[in-house]
Amino acid sequence: MDNNTFPDNVCRCSWLDTSKPDYVNYHDEEWGVPVYDDQTLFEYLCLESAQAGLSWYTILKRRDSYRNAFNNFNIDIVAKYDQNKVEELVRNTDIIRHRGKITAAINNAQRFIDIKKEFGSFSVYLWQLVNNKTIINSWSDPSGCPTSTNESDTLCKDLRKRGFKFVGPTICYAYMQACGVVNDHDISCYKRSQIINKYQQS
Repeated sequence: MDNNTFPDNVCRCSWLDTSKPDYVNYHDEEWGVPVYDDQTLFEYLCLESAQAGLSWYTILKRRDSYRNAFNNFNIDIVAKYDQNKVEELVRNTDIIRHRGKITAAINNAQRFIDIKKEFGSFSVYLWQLVNNKTIINSWSDPSGCPTSTNESDTLCKDLRKRGFKFVGPTICYAYMQACGVVNDHDISCYKRSQIINKYQQS
């Protein structure tokens, strides 16, 4: 979708910095749109984990660099990274050079594969946590939006039990928002109703 389709004064989420075109594009094209593709779900999980302690935009503007560094988030390839690859990534100035987050991505790829084997896909595992229906919230004031919920706590606890790293409840909630398990667009944001109309599950 071309952002120029919408007038300059279209109402978007109040937290969005509209002076950053890449941020606007992410909001308009991806954030809150339901995702069912495992490779995309893995990419989102890696990026949300990398965000821990940082702003989302810090990660977003490095997204292409992360894709280049992590073989476009090919789960099977990342799961086989060895110590030499870890050292290469730690030296990569185009990504966040946090050894713990880098090794967590490798570990999480391995655990991701375990879930795929058990459930058939990670998507099936994730979406069954919300009975395969997006949680639709109605925030008129974004300050009322929580940083974690019972659902994200449940996801966090289960992922940790399965051996995932850097998956705290706040990261899990941000992940659920990003991949459309939760629709947290402001009630006045054009994208909220657009997603509901397009993806409303019966």
